[in-house]
Amino acid sequence: MVQIFLSLKNPEVLTPSRSKPLQKVIFLNFLLIMLQKSKKEEMIKELEGAIKGSESLVFVNFHGLKVSDETTLRRNLRDQGIKYKVGRKTLLKRALTGKATGEIPELAGEVAIAYSKDPIAGAREIFNFQKTHKGVLNILGGIFEGKFVGGEKMTEIAMIPSREVLYAQFVNLINSPIQRLAVVLDQIAKSKN
Repeated sequence: MVQIFLSLKNPEVLTPSRSKPLQKVIFLNFLLIMLQKSKKEEMIKELEGAIKGSESLVFVNFHGLKVSDETTLRRNLRDQGIKYKVGRKTLLKRALTGKATGEIPELAGEVAIAYSKDPIAGAREIFNFQKTHKGVLNILGGIFEGKFVGGEKMTEIAMIPSREVLYAQFVNLINSPIQRLAVVLDQIAKSKN
């Protein structure tokens, strides 16, 4: 191996004329491996940046998802400000090491991540898409509040309504007794007339 590496640095080390094409093939394979390694490192850095810049992260198994459905999913997520990235499990596990407490959930099948600044939006949108496309998209788990959580917990988080819906429910809750009082007072006023 050392001789091959030395011959790559100095192509004249291998003297037989037949070895020149072999040198080129070995050198090109060496370059290809190095390019792949640098590409993998770049992918890990991208994943680490995504993890660092998001409030929550959802692991999604998308095995069997049609291209048209995935395009629709990506468009819906993008409209909500959620990013979606497909990655290799080994690279994802490397990027996740030390980023959250607990154990990484089992990542079975083909895995993608959905992440955003909103702590609940990614899980909610994946869950909503999962309801319309049964059996194709599964929530495997994720990171929530700096901890790894399983698929069941992420599904529970996904069922929490959005902030706007919660505000509307709260206002309705406060407004309901006032409305009832106004109706009662109106009925009393009508009965006295």
